[in-house]
Amino acid sequence: MSERVLIAGCGDLGTELGLRLAARGWEVFGGRRSPEVLPAPIIGVRSDLEGDLGALPPDLDVVVHAAAAGGRGVTGYEAVYRDGLGRLLQRLDDDGQAPRRVVFVSATSVYGVDDGSEVDEDTPTEPSRATGRVLVEAEQLLAASALPGTSVRLAGVYGPGRTRLIDTVRDGTARQPVGDHPTNRIHRDDAAAAIVHLLTEVDDPDEVYVGVDHDQAQLADVQRFLAAELGVPEPPPADEGDTTGRRSGAKRCCGDRLRDTGFTFRYPTYREGYQAILAGEGTRHP
Repeated sequence: MSERVLIAGCGDLGTELGLRLAARGWEVFGGRRSPEVLPAPIIGVRSDLEGDLGALPPDLDVVVHAAAAGGRGVTGYEAVYRDGLGRLLQRLDDDGQAPRRVVFVSATSVYGVDDGSEVDEDTPTEPSRATGRVLVEAEQLLAASALPGTSVRLAGVYGPGRTRLIDTVRDGTARQPVGDHPTNRIHRDDAAAAIVHLLTEVDDPDEVYVGVDHDQAQLADVQRFLAAELGVPEPPPADEGDTTGRRSGAKRCCGDRLRDTGFTFRYPTYREGYQAILAGEGTRHP
């Protein structure tokens, strides 16, 4: 018997996840305000995490909250992540549904580290930004729920359609930061594959995983690599006092816990991932 999964907030990442689960024979429901844009075989469900959740599909085995706040600041984060997840958990309880796993797609912004040190699942979550604190509150909601839950803290997701760094190097607006500026990222396809792996290959997933590739690369190294791949001049160094390209919350994210489950990255470093994007591989989802 195939499993039934609801992906709430089924956007770019959720669609990739849904397609991968459907390919394994799962019955996949994608909840979003505009379900008609979802590709088959995902079954669209009209649902709004910020308002009317609509009627949830019955007999769900798995629920994944994979929404994006759309860059609307702390208010958007509260509505989509904390309050949206809370409403979803309450609705499952009201409906008498007890899925075997609820997955919350979180982010590494839950860490307040900004000195370049390494963080992992056991590092205290003491974010300096309000949006990070909202994600911590959402994770705590799931942890306090009676349902088995897993929060997956993704590093910077890149992939088809997520090409800001490529665009700035190409158009000459990028500036190489001076000093230590580590970056953390994961290709969208690996992020989706990691969640599939946790749902299908790991008998009892932990409550938290950090989703990040193998390379805690310096931003300047990534910029120089992209310049070479694009055949354009390397970005010049930033002037003293110029904050262009500088990153707050500098940290090095460790993904050993995920890799120890046996998960293998298709794009273990930014090199393979960005080369695939530049080669036109992959699909941009709604």
